[in-house]
Amino acid sequence: MINGDDNVNTFHIFKKLTDRKPSLMDGKKFKKYAILIPLVEIEGEIHLLFEVRSLKMRSQPGDVCFPGGRVDQDDASIMQSAVRETTEELGVNATTIKHIYPLDYFISNDRRLIYPFVGKLTNLNDIDINQEEVHEIFTVPLSFFTHTEPKKYKINFEVVPERNFPYELIQNGENYEWRTREMDELFYVYGERVIWGLTAKIISHFMEVIRTE
Repeated sequence: MINGDDNVNTFHIFKKLTDRKPSLMDGKKFKKYAILIPLVEIEGEIHLLFEVRSLKMRSQPGDVCFPGGRVDQDDASIMQSAVRETTEELGVNATTIKHIYPLDYFISNDRRLIYPFVGKLTNLNDIDINQEEVHEIFTVPLSFFTHTEPKKYKINFEVVPERNFPYELIQNGENYEWRTREMDELFYVYGERVIWGLTAKIISHFMEVIRTE
């Protein structure tokens, strides 16, 4: 055992590291969420399908989003989580969701691991929204996002150490020059619909992927 062993040597170290696959540091502390971008075909044109969150929801009521939610331990895979959440929210059968592909996953600002996927919803007639979670649905032509760049606005984060922070243990104490962080908040405006935040970020990434690859 390495823990508590003052005589640890390189053999012990390398034995621990052999065949170890790197993962996200402290990844177990993050909650995992799976999201699906549903592609639908309307009159021969590809659209993205969106949800408006129920006004009864405690978190972000009325915001525009994609189907998705927290990964369940019983799900066979993270992709299966995205499919399950989509069927639960839109009331569709899983067999109507085809050609599912992963996008890049990322860590959100509220420390969630987000796993976005893209899939084709083949039957719009089967949709029966779960009104506890979804207020309404709407679609936007993919061509809109092809020709429209999101508007960007900066958000700055301030560093505020807690009251008993040990300034005496760091260089320059209370005069330490913290590195502040900023982020881009993206907005798409389609008619009266405003798509922003996490959803806009995923769209922007999706458009970048299909343009470049």
